[in-house]
Amino acid sequence: MFCWSKPERQTILEFISAQRDQKFSYAEVGCSQQQAPQGYIADHNRVNLGKGIETFECAKSAIRRWKMFDMPWIDLCWPDTSIEPGATVAVVVSHLGFWSMNACRIVYVIDEHGSSERYGFAYGTLPDHMERGEERFTVEFDTNDQTVWYDLYAFSRPSMLARLAYPVARALQKRFARDSGAAMQKAVRPK
Repeated sequence: MFCWSKPERQTILEFISAQRDQKFSYAEVGCSQQQAPQGYIADHNRVNLGKGIETFECAKSAIRRWKMFDMPWIDLCWPDTSIEPGATVAVVVSHLGFWSMNACRIVYVIDEHGSSERYGFAYGTLPDHMERGEERFTVEFDTNDQTVWYDLYAFSRPSMLARLAYPVARALQKRFARDSGAAMQKAVRPK
């Protein structure tokens, strides 16, 4: 959904409400747990967040608070949404002089323990999203070398409208990956 100005809270609430009962806009729900299905573009970005269990706990907290969306050109509606399957959010994006609202729903949650610990989730696109696909946001802790990583993995293909502006859509995806990694680094930086 496109808007000439930033949408008001009530408009966003109505948008999210209308998406809650919609099916995902792609058939391969959950595939981001392995690899991108055929016919999609995969993007994989990793950012080192530091070392130690304290950093990992801080990174997990940042994921729970949707801090990977802390960037001036994006509003996540709403960052107090619980990280649980079925939760629906709107990503409101400012680009090229207008705003768009894109609907997503959490598909699965990751909470793995062992020699490598991972925490995070994936969400998938709903019909009112410019892309079709899934995005996984995780933080990982290697107990052997104590490193902590933010891992962003996505597979997507453009909707019909996004195909018309495909180079712009790809540039926005790359910008999001870069800015999301920086937002996570900022979120775990010692105060």
